[in-house]
Amino acid sequence: MLTLFVRGLPPTTTESSLNELFTHYGRVFDLKLSRDMFTGRARGVATVDMEGHEARAAIAGLDGRDFQGTTIYVALDRARRGGRGRR
Repeated sequence: MLTLFVRGLPPTTTESSLNELFTHYGRVFDLKLSRDMFTGRARGVATVDMEGHEARAAIAGLDGRDFQGTTIYVALDRARRGGRGRR
């Protein structure tokens, strides 16, 4: 399982439209669209969980592609795991 980081999404993006975009490359296990807490509009970033080979196919097919009038960028999520936390 790999987590993809998607950026450059327009504010009108919905979970269903993003899910539909990624299901062309395989099964989407989880999708989290970041929203503004006051307006409810998309903040332009999301994470998508997919199987490894399907995630790589999605990166190859979607990175730099036009989506609803803007260019989106898709890459592996390089979030820090483990390490030192706050006290």
